[in-house]
Amino acid sequence: MHAWAHTHVPSLEGRLAVVTGANSGLGWQAARTLAGKGATVVMACRDQEQASQARLSILAEYPQARLELARLDLADLASIRAFAEDFRQRHSCLDLLFNNAGVMFLPLRHTRDGFEMQMGTNHLGHFALTGHLLEPLLAAERPRVVGMTSGFNQFGRLRLDDLNARRGYNRHLAYCNSKQANLLFSLELQRRAEAHRTPLQSLAAHPGYAATNLQYGASALSGSRSGYWGMRLANALFAQPAEMGALPAISALTEPHWRGGAYIGPDRLLETRGYPRAARLPSNARDSGLAERLWSLSEELTGVRYWSAEH
Repeated sequence: MHAWAHTHVPSLEGRLAVVTGANSGLGWQAARTLAGKGATVVMACRDQEQASQARLSILAEYPQARLELARLDLADLASIRAFAEDFRQRHSCLDLLFNNAGVMFLPLRHTRDGFEMQMGTNHLGHFALTGHLLEPLLAAERPRVVGMTSGFNQFGRLRLDDLNARRGYNRHLAYCNSKQANLLFSLELQRRAEAHRTPLQSLAAHPGYAATNLQYGASALSGSRSGYWGMRLANALFAQPAEMGALPAISALTEPHWRGGAYIGPDRLLETRGYPRAARLPSNARDSGLAERLWSLSEELTGVRYWSAEH
């Protein structure tokens, strides 16, 4: 656990957290810290073998950690639904949800349900997951949902009439669009939570430039050795460690002074590195009308509705 977390993260005894993509990178760092502070952590991962090894790594540091493994493929709405159904059978409430898992700069791929892979995994998958877990979230005393976006969100140019890039695909723009959607979703979730007078707090965070396995997914799929080594060099020269990159999200999940609607990132070098502080909200995330339309489209595409009459 990073020294910052020892002094800033309060005890989480008795609290339950779900972390998507907890098998590596920022998700693993968050799961490690939350468990080290006493929370029970559900490690929601697609690859259960990697998740099992990640769990053992945390237990080696914190033998008393309470860690559950659960299979979740955010590129498959049926898997998301099955995960949520199993979770609700085992747990009555959920205190912390970290929507962390994602893919980056992929060649054109589609999810099982036909969504462009980056938008489908990074945004639509987490939209569906959060909606399916709304009931246990609202049963908690102080529930928080934290969405992981990226500094690249400021370059997003969402086109809701072509969310799945049927009329042309640029893998870099598609990633930026998915991260813009993450931030818009987090902010709109907070507005709707307040409108329905619920205790739910929705926040967003970005890691700055952090070295993780996420950056190597595209070169692995395309077989590009130059892309792989170029990313290795850039990470070595400019990136901060994943342990530092996870701190804004850990802060958003745990520090009581934050309120719903907060956006947290690193504090130095144009928010590329450093310790958590309030981040600058880009102009393309301030359009509440766009956020509302994205929400409606996300409900239509996923079939997941959040608030019914009884909530």
